[in-house]
Amino acid sequence: MYWSRCLLWLLLASGVRAESAGYLLGGGLESASDDGWRVAVLASVGLTQDTWLSASASSSRVEVPLRGDSDVVSADIELDHYFDPIGFTIGAAYWGDPDLLDSNDLRASLYFRSDKLTLGTEFETRDFDFTIPPTDYFAGRELTFDANGVGARARFKTGQSFSIGLSAMQYDYSVDFVPNENRDALRLITVSRLGLINNLIDSRASIDFALDAGPRRWELDFSTWEGALDQARTRSFTLRMLTPLNEATDLELGLGYDDSELYGDVTFLSIYLYFYGS
Repeated sequence: MYWSRCLLWLLLASGVRAESAGYLLGGGLESASDDGWRVAVLASVGLTQDTWLSASASSSRVEVPLRGDSDVVSADIELDHYFDPIGFTIGAAYWGDPDLLDSNDLRASLYFRSDKLTLGTEFETRDFDFTIPPTDYFAGRELTFDANGVGARARFKTGQSFSIGLSAMQYDYSVDFVPNENRDALRLITVSRLGLINNLIDSRASIDFALDAGPRRWELDFSTWEGALDQARTRSFTLRMLTPLNEATDLELGLGYDDSELYGDVTFLSIYLYFYGS
């Protein structure tokens, strides 16, 4: 779950932090061609000019084989403090369907930021509960396991209006997943890009290119991740545009495409509104 971290990036990009200890409110909708959808709300408040508390929540619905619809909810909270040039974040999150697969997460990061460069390391621990319901040929099973993740982020500003971002994350699970033995489990959680499988990953990497063109910001993101259950690969491409509607409101539009070995080819569209105050 990365809503809070995306929100902090938005604050940095928009310059709200530099102006005052203000606040941001936002919300939006994402819809995918595989009939999945998600709604989200988020907020961030500047406790001081260099200390921000952010929170987000979302709900999505996808169709799951053998079970029908699955409602996936998430909640996230994160505190960010910047000492100049060093900063840190601490956060906690919940994500999942409590009747199937969910996780409780804790994370922390340490970063360095200057006018041209941002470098950071990330640490995350995750506790999973996985319930495989019974069928005519299977008695059902409940699994509890955990994962520890280590990652890094970097952003390079190559000019007044252009920057490049890199990120990577690797997880180490307390159980060994054997792909050929996980077919029944995969049938429960691999239908949609918004489904539970994308919360159970082994590794993730991304690169993005951001361009400020007048009042608008354009961002092109390339991401790839590998599933922990079967080591299947998903590649994702997303184009986003952030544009002001007035002095206190921004609109963000996103269009993306997933090429997944699990749930096939999916296109998705998102729309978000952000409101700023001081």
